Amino acid sequence: MNIPKLKIGNLMPKYPLIQGGMAVRVSTAKLAAAVANEGGIGVIAGSAISPEELSSEIKKARELTKGILGVNIMFAVKNFIELVMTSIESKIDVVISGAGFSRDVFGICKKSDTPFVPIVSSLKLGLISEKLGASAVIVEGGNAGGHLGTNKDSWDIVKEIKDALTIPVIGAGGVIDRADMDRMFKLGVDGVQLGSRFLASIESDVSDVFKQLVLKAKKSDMMTLVTSVGLPANAIRTKFSELIASGKNFEPKKCYLCLKECSKKFCIFEALTSAKNGDLENGLFFAGRDAWRINEILSVSEIFKNFFNNKN
Repeated sequence: MNIPKLKIGNLMPKYPLIQGGMAVRVSTAKLAAAVANEGGIGVIAGSAISPEELSSEIKKARELTKGILGVNIMFAVKNFIELVMTSIESKIDVVISGAGFSRDVFGICKKSDTPFVPIVSSLKLGLISEKLGASAVIVEGGNAGGHLGTNKDSWDIVKEIKDALTIPVIGAGGVIDRADMDRMFKLGVDGVQLGSRFLASIESDVSDVFKQLVLKAKKSDMMTLVTSVGLPANAIRTKFSELIASGKNFEPKKCYLCLKECSKKFCIFEALTSAKNGDLENGLFFAGRDAWRINEILSVSEIFKNFFNNKN
C-alpha cells in the first residue's frame, strides 16, 4: 500500500507518523528525539510539568536530533497557555493539544507561525478546528490511551471527519502494527499517531515494571475508568484502577493545583507518576485498549522498520 505524505504547515516528516505525547513524563526528550531521528514527529508530553522543565526537555531533545519535534499539552491543565508560550519561545516545531478545547491557542500559534494541531473526537470539533486555522487535526477514538473524548473507536470516526475536512487528518487509537496503519490509510487519513507501541519501547521513560505489565496484559486486562479530570481513560487493570473504577476515593494529602477542574477523588498527577515509576499499588497505568497485543519491547528504530521497511 502507498504511504501518504503528511504535511503540517511547512513541516514534512519522512514518514507520516506522530508519536503520542504521553504524560506524566513518559514522552520525554529521549523518546521524542529517537522518533524524530527515524523520520517521524517526536512529541514531548508537556502536561503536569513546570514551564522550566518543559523548556529543558525541548532543549535536550534539540541536542539529540535535527528532526521534527512537537509538544502535547492537555487543555485541562491550569497553566496551559503558559506551557504553550514556553513551547513557542523554545522554538518547538508544532503544538498539539487535547483533553479539552481552546480557541485562544489558535491565535497564539498563528501569531508565532507555529503549526497547531488539536486532538478531536467529533466532526463538529474537526470543522471548528479547521475554521479557526488548525494546521491539521488528530482524530482520536475511544480505543486510544489516556484521556478520551468519545466512546467510539477511531475506526468508526476518522473517515467521516477526513471526508469533511480539507486539512490533514491523523488517525489515533488502535494502531499497534503495520496492518493497523494500513487500515487507517485505507480510511483516507494522512498520517497516524502511535502511543502505546512507543510506550513499550526501549527509549520510553517508564519503568520496566510498566513495560512488563503491557507485555503480560490480556485483552480482559484492559479497562475504562473516569479520572479526576472528569474524562474517561483506558488503562491496564490493577487493584488500584479497579478501586478507582468502583468509585472509591483517595483524597490527596497534597493538592498540586495542576488542573482547571478536578474531582479530587484521587490525584491523577501522583497516580500517573507512580505508574511511570512502576508502583503497582498506587499507579494508574494508562494504555490504549489494544496494548495487550504488544508482545515485545523494541527500540524506536525497530518499530519504524516494522512499519515502513521496504514498504514505502
